[in-house]
Amino acid sequence: MENPILTWEIKPFNALSLDELYKILQLRQEVFVLEQACVYNDLDDKDRKSAHLMAWHGDALAAYTRLIPYGISYSDAVSIGRVVVANEFRGEGVGKELMVRSIAGTQDLFGRHPIKIGAQQHLKAFYNRLGFEQTSEPYLDAGIAHIEMTRL
Repeated sequence: MENPILTWEIKPFNALSLDELYKILQLRQEVFVLEQACVYNDLDDKDRKSAHLMAWHGDALAAYTRLIPYGISYSDAVSIGRVVVANEFRGEGVGKELMVRSIAGTQDLFGRHPIKIGAQQHLKAFYNRLGFEQTSEPYLDAGIAHIEMTRL
């Protein structure tokens, strides 16, 4: 999809409609479970404590992240997780805009804290360009090589 026009919004868990929650879980399943063949516990209770950044193209969920408050995923940082862009919206800069908005969203919602992520190792250069630095050795998560990265 060339230059999609997206509508962006951030909502706390309890403000999500059932349809929004369904589409979030559906996109996460399509990409992480089916496309990447990861079998993992997606429903880990962090969703209830997080804010949810969504990019909509009409009624289609194009991209999503969850913004996790300080002390939930990491004792010394906020976090951005479940970073996902629907296949038809890849290659158009949506992932970069998603992360730029996610970084700004964590700062707006939770203040200025370090941001830690568990990134798929093959995306290291992408996250480096957004100010993240590798802070761990590679590790396997659901069979995929990951690294911890931090943005101060």
